[in-house]
Amino acid sequence: MIKQFRSINPVNILILMGIILLLRAGIFIRLPKEVSVDFIEPFTRLLLPVPIENTFPAFTNIYLAAFLLFIQALIFNRIINSYNFLGKSTYLPALSYVSAASLFSPFLILSPVLFCNFLVLWMMDKFLSIYKRDTVSSVMYDLGMIVGLGTLIYFPFIVMLPVVWISLIIFRTFNWREWLAVVTGIITVFFFLGVFYYWNDSLDQFYRIWLPLASKFPTNLRINLYDTLVLIPVAVILILGIFQLQKNFFRSVVHLRKSFQLLFFMFIAGLISFYLKQDLRLYHFLLCAPPVAVLMAYYFVHAGKQWLYESLYVVLVGGIIYFQLF
Repeated sequence: MIKQFRSINPVNILILMGIILLLRAGIFIRLPKEVSVDFIEPFTRLLLPVPIENTFPAFTNIYLAAFLLFIQALIFNRIINSYNFLGKSTYLPALSYVSAASLFSPFLILSPVLFCNFLVLWMMDKFLSIYKRDTVSSVMYDLGMIVGLGTLIYFPFIVMLPVVWISLIIFRTFNWREWLAVVTGIITVFFFLGVFYYWNDSLDQFYRIWLPLASKFPTNLRINLYDTLVLIPVAVILILGIFQLQKNFFRSVVHLRKSFQLLFFMFIAGLISFYLKQDLRLYHFLLCAPPVAVLMAYYFVHAGKQWLYESLYVVLVGGIIYFQLF
C-alpha cells in the first residue's frame, strides 16, 4: 500500500477514498442510532443560534465526517508537495493524514476540531509561505484572524496564537509591526463579536469567553486506556521517522529544517491545549494530526525496508479497526 502511494497516480485518490471507508469499518459494524454534535462554543451561539444538542443519524454523521476528511487530506497533500517537504511529490501525505485522523472512534464523527483542522491547514500554508516574503504583516494579520475564527468554533484553538509568534521567531528577524499585526487580527474578530454582544444587551457575558484561560486541568477525560494501544504502531513509525529525519536534517534546505521545527511546536500546542477544555473529549487531539502526518509521510517516503514499513502500516490499519470493534 505504501509503495502504491509513493507515486503521483490519480488512481490513488480512489484508493484513498476506499481506505477512509475501511478505517471506519469497525464503527459501521457497531453503528449507534444517532450521534450528538456540538459545532461551536456556547459563547458563539448568540451570533449563530445553533441548538445546544445537534443530533444526526450516525450513518450520515460518519459519512459527512469522512467526506470532510477526504477534502482535508487532498488539501494537506497539496501543501506538503508544494513546499517539497518530502523531496518528491507523492500521495503519502494524504494517506498519512487520513490514518492519523482515524486513530480513535471519536475522530470519525463530526466535531468542532474536525472543522478547525481546515483552519490548521490554512495556517500551515501561510506559515510556510512567509520565509521568502519581503513583508509579512498582511499574512500575520490574516493568521491572527484565523486564530480568532477558530477560537469561536473551539476555544482551545486560541493556543495557536503563540504558534504564530513562534513562526516569526523561526522564519523572520524581529519586526514589531509583524508581531502587532497578529494581535490586531485576533482583536478584530473579538471586537466585532463584542459589538454584537453589545447590540443584544449581553455585554456582561462577554468576559465569560476568557474564563477557560484560568481553568484547572480537566479531570474528566473520556478515554479508555485500552484504546490507546493503537498508538503503539504510530509511536514506532514516528520514532523511525525521527531517526530518518535526523539522518537527513543537516543535508536539507534551511526552509525545510525551519518548517519541521515549526511543526513540532504546532504538535506541542495541540497536545497541551487540552487544559482549556474542562469537559475534554478525545477528539481534541485531532488537532495534532497534521504535524504527526508529516513525520509519518517523511518516514514512508525515505524508508528503505519495504517489508518493515508495509508491515507497520498493516498493523496500524488492523489496530484502528480492531479497537473500534472491541
